[in-house]
Amino acid sequence: MKKLLIALALTTSLTAPGMALAKEVTFTTTLTNYGGDGAYLAYYVTDANGAYVGSLWMAGGKTKYYDSLSDWYRATGGNTAEVAGITGASVGAGKTLTVSFDLADALFDAGYELHIDASVEDMRDSPSEIVVPLTSEGAGQPVQGRAYIAQFTYDM
Repeated sequence: MKKLLIALALTTSLTAPGMALAKEVTFTTTLTNYGGDGAYLAYYVTDANGAYVGSLWMAGGKTKYYDSLSDWYRATGGNTAEVAGITGASVGAGKTLTVSFDLADALFDAGYELHIDASVEDMRDSPSEIVVPLTSEGAGQPVQGRAYIAQFTYDM
């Protein structure tokens, strides 16, 4: 029941900005100069047991590439209805993606983790390239990715 309430709070906070139990969070993701086409990125949340909770954002508009975001795809079956926001553009090498939205307060300091899957056409996929606990102390702390993401931060 608690998971359902958290998932509902996550979904509701994304669709009803300004709720009293949500805070505005800005994700800033800067890619390395990997030399390939634009990267597809999927942002999603898991609970303290690693179970999928919900999807927050996706960069990249061609559904035929979504299965390359393999951890996200495995969790959702590729269901784009799971994603609260999709931007049609992928993110180019060396570029920065900044997105802001309201996230439920219950997601912070409670064991939840943000995952970012990355994928680039004709290059290897990078599932869960970033995995960062959602904590108040983690806000503003840069995290380095393994392949395509030079740096990720969230601010609230």
